[in-house]
Formats: sequence, C-alpha cells, structure tokens
Amino acid sequence: MKLYEYEAKQIFEQFNLKIPKQIAIIESVEDLVDISLEFPIMIKAMVLIGGRGKAGGIKKAETIEETENIIKEMLGLTIHGYPIKKILLEEAVDIASEIYLSITTDPATFDIVLVTSASGGVDIEEVARTKPDEIWKKVLRNNDKSLNAEIGKKAADFLVDKDQNLQLVSEKLQQAIESLYLAFQDAEAKICEINPLIVTKKGDIIVADAKFVLDDNSLYRQTPLLKSIGIDPGSKRHDVSEQTAFEAKAYQIGFPFIDLLENPENFVKDEEKLYVGLVPGGAGYGIFSVDEIVNVGNRYFNGKVVPINFMDSGGGPSISKVADMFHLLMNHPATDLIITSRFGGISSCDVFIQGLIMSLRDRFIAKKIMIPVYGRMVGTDLAAAKAFLEKAKLETPEPLIDLHIVVGNQKIMVDVIKDGIEYGFKVKKQSENMEGIK
Repeated sequence: MKLYEYEAKQIFEQFNLKIPKQIAIIESVEDLVDISLEFPIMIKAMVLIGGRGKAGGIKKAETIEETENIIKEMLGLTIHGYPIKKILLEEAVDIASEIYLSITTDPATFDIVLVTSASGGVDIEEVARTKPDEIWKKVLRNNDKSLNAEIGKKAADFLVDKDQNLQLVSEKLQQAIESLYLAFQDAEAKICEINPLIVTKKGDIIVADAKFVLDDNSLYRQTPLLKSIGIDPGSKRHDVSEQTAFEAKAYQIGFPFIDLLENPENFVKDEEKLYVGLVPGGAGYGIFSVDEIVNVGNRYFNGKVVPINFMDSGGGPSISKVADMFHLLMNHPATDLIITSRFGGISSCDVFIQGLIMSLRDRFIAKKIMIPVYGRMVGTDLAAAKAFLEKAKLETPEPLIDLHIVVGNQKIMVDVIKDGIEYGFKVKKQSENMEGIK
C-alpha cells in the first residue's frame, strides 16, 4: 500500500522526525474559503507516483491570488497518467542543505538497504549514474529492530564529509537516520524515503517530501498505525491514482490484476521485443508464468520477451469473468501475445474454454483487435472442454484462427510457452511486413 505524502509525514512525525506545518488537504479552490494562510506556502499535488516537481505538481505561492491560480491549474493536470484530485497545502521552509535518505528492502535478497546522499532534492537515480561517489549505501542483513548507532554515525559522517555545512547538525542527522529506520521497522514497510530531508538555516532537520510504502502482507498487524493516519484498516484501500486503468477495471470486475509495465495506458513498445499477457489458472501458476516467460525469453530469445501482467482467476470463475480476463488483456496496448494455462482443480476447464471462446467470438463480431492466444488446459472437466473446443472450431473457425490450446499433459508448460513465443514473434514479423507493403 502506497501512502500519500501527508500520510507518510504523519507517520514520520510519530517517530520524532520534524515535518512542515500541514495546513490542509483540498479538492477545489472553494475549499480555501475557510482556511487561514500565512505565506509563503507550498502547494503539492497528491498522486502516488514520482516526478511531481518536474511535471508541475509542486509549487510555491506567495499570495492568495497566486495560490488560487496554481490550484486551478494543478487540478486540471495529470502526472504520468494520474489525475490530480487533491492537493496538500503546507508551510514553506527555508533551505540551507538538502539530503537524500531512504531505507528499502532489496527485492532479490530481502535485505534492508540504507542509502543517503548530500545531493538531495534531485533525482537520486541520476546522481547514482553521474556521481556514484556522492551516495553512501549500507546493506543491513541482521534485520535489527533499531539501527546500530555506529552505522547511523557513519552515515552522518559521510554526509558531513560531502557537505561541511552539515558539521553543526551531525548529531541531529544521525538521530534522523535512526528515527527513519525505526519507522521502517515498526511499520513493517517496504520503502521509506525522504527526498529532500532539509537542513534549515536555523539548523532544524525537516522532512520536506516523503514516500512510504507498506507491505500489504503485514497490514493486518498495522491497525493502530493505519487508524492514526485516517485509513480504515477494515477496507481494502485502492485510490484511483494508485491503480492503472487496467488494475481498476479488473478490481471492478472482481479479479486480481497487476500491471508490470510503468504507465501502461501510454506505454511505448520496443518493437524488437514481444510483450506477453498472462491468463493463468491461479495465483501460484501466475507467479510461475511470469518467471518462466522471463526465463524462456532469456534462454531462447535474447531477453526480448516481456511479461506485462500478473493475474489470478480465483477459484471457480464464471464464464463471463473468464471472458472479461481475456478482454482486458486484448484491450491492453502492450499485448502482442497471450499465454494461458488452465490447470483445472477447483476451476473447470470447460468453463475456462467457454469464457475464452466467448471473448474471441464477441471481439470478432465487434471487429475489435484480436490477439493470438497460446496455452494448455488439463484437469477438471477436460473431456467436456475438449469437446466444446472442437465443436467451436468447426462452427466458428474465423474467430478462433489464432487460438492454439494444447489439451492434456502431452506437452509440459515450459514447451508450450516456448512454442507460443516463437509463434508470437512470427505473427509480429508478418504484421510488420504487411505494414511495410502498405
């Protein structure tokens, strides 16, 4: 679960990290009527994505007129496809130095990683690329509840070494680093990031911007924390700005779906790569499918195969829900090929194939884009599913011309994936040749 900046700051404040005065959260210019403002103030778009500053989502105002104009302009913006629907107003603070500070979990090793830099307030990835010596990084493998004071001091000493103006606040910096670590551990977070952590001219250490991502798997233990920042722990929280359009659609229909591509609504494809959508039979098979697409792509296709989603049909989906799952991926702008696998246990192969064929027939009649489907089905109601598939191909061959389903266990799924990818590249090449002729 991603938190908005103002929510993250509320948590940081609980761990003795200073934050700017939070004035209000507003959704329209009219909301300013009942708010007393002391200028200057910061006006910040509340969207759960980075890059707000460059996109015009963070601005400073000196007057009420300037504030009104900025809010009107900002509420009409989208940032990387995410519409701005609410805005944070907070006090502006003076800046003497800006620091980057984060604590994250390495997704490969699950080790905790502490990163800091005296070059804060800018894109840390750019700093890492152009000035790697400006970044201090420490991998923490013991998962201690609190940060070892010696490590906190080393991090603070590094910052002082890079910016001598920080000498007078070195102890405060160490305290801030240790406090952030404590917040990370107590909240069972995946990411805690402050960029920038501001040092004011008076020597105060203030969290100017904040990113906080909670681990969904631990939310049931975080009821007091969630309540303290105004989130109902009993509800499944999904803000429109947090989801992609496809995730929101899947949530509305009633099945889990995660986009693996950034900003998929406006995704620009690398034409040398094949983008594969996945409709598995369950969550475990879904995870396997993502991994195996990457594995087969690296082994046989020079790393030019990209899985675009995770999906879980859940136990016993209806025919219409199965159809919706395929519709969703065929409407996805990145999809070149769909790999599917129905390992019928709780779910029925018969229901699965009926839903898949329903989606293809509906799209053919409506003249919507058709995407090749390659896969396998085995398990519950396989005989009925096989009979339905064979009959459907005789009755309506045109909509099913690019449907390739292996029935039974005569071929392992890895080989089905490999064959499907080879076919996907072949179709992609033929399509490019046809475009060249036109």
